[in-house]
Amino acid sequence: MQAWFEREWQRLGGGALVMLPFTILFMAATWLRRKLYAAGLLRAWRARVPVIIVGNITAGGSGKTPLVIAVVETLRERGWTPGVVARGYGRVPSTEHDPSGVVRVFPEVATPEHFGDEPVLIARRLHVPVFISPDRPAAVRALLEAVPETDVVVSDDGLQHYALARDVELAVVDGERRFGNGLLLPSGPLREPVSRLAGVDAAIVNGGNSDAVPAPRQFAMRLGKEVFVSFSGEERTPADFALAARGLTVAAVAGIGYPPRFFDHLGRLGVAARAFPFPDHYHFHASDLRMPGVELIVMTEKDAVKCTAFADERFWFLRVSAVLPPEFDAFLLERLAAARRATKAHGPEAA
Repeated sequence: MQAWFEREWQRLGGGALVMLPFTILFMAATWLRRKLYAAGLLRAWRARVPVIIVGNITAGGSGKTPLVIAVVETLRERGWTPGVVARGYGRVPSTEHDPSGVVRVFPEVATPEHFGDEPVLIARRLHVPVFISPDRPAAVRALLEAVPETDVVVSDDGLQHYALARDVELAVVDGERRFGNGLLLPSGPLREPVSRLAGVDAAIVNGGNSDAVPAPRQFAMRLGKEVFVSFSGEERTPADFALAARGLTVAAVAGIGYPPRFFDHLGRLGVAARAFPFPDHYHFHASDLRMPGVELIVMTEKDAVKCTAFADERFWFLRVSAVLPPEFDAFLLERLAAARRATKAHGPEAA
């Protein structure tokens, strides 16, 4: 079903037309909700520290999580103490883990099934406090109460979660697929109209710049600094891994928003593999990856956190990082400095 929607979202075909009445309803609801917040009839909660939103206006993967990781690393290098909030999409809520609806992700014990794959990946990669909840203000309040030294919050996704006031909005745009057929859900991939980008602080274009992005600022992003990592912790450069994989039967597995990006990336690194796409946030089982005759299984880092319990010596994942121009760091830090000055001048709206 997901693959069918992906195909329909890239063209103005019969599927888009059939769903057009639902798209009109979604468009009206989206417009009304934003207007209510803009008019103050619905009130956004503001934290006592700056909040950075890393989101997008399209459904499916665009590169948000690598950007979140890059932003957090930049902030730490510059002396900030960041925390992260997320929804935890794809997880199975548990009264044992989150009786209040908000839960902290401890990297040593958190599992993707109950905490979501992206929050677990961020917590394990960065070792910063990560709190998840569909209610973003509640997640931020819990984070600031539990870790009071936090002086900036980064939200993984949440561009459309207007209940949480924000100081910086970063919208990630897929430089390859861009905005598909230009229609809102369910006829197209858009959560909000493309014109929404005119109101963000910057668009981060994964795969290069694009004149089709109407944002006030635009920065190119690419995925690089690649390292292949085995589940036992061994690391290899792309050249070494490609050489070791030559002549072997290799399977490439991806349960992300846009699997072809991962498969193409492997090809550019010289790794020839048979592609096995799965739905985004797919919860893998050992039976999915038995794959008799396959000598190497390569997957994304996001998928790897879901396969730890049954991985064998064939399993490797590709770790990548977002590569951004130096101008982006300067831009982000200037925005945060302005937010901090505004908070000192007027005081926070909430503790």
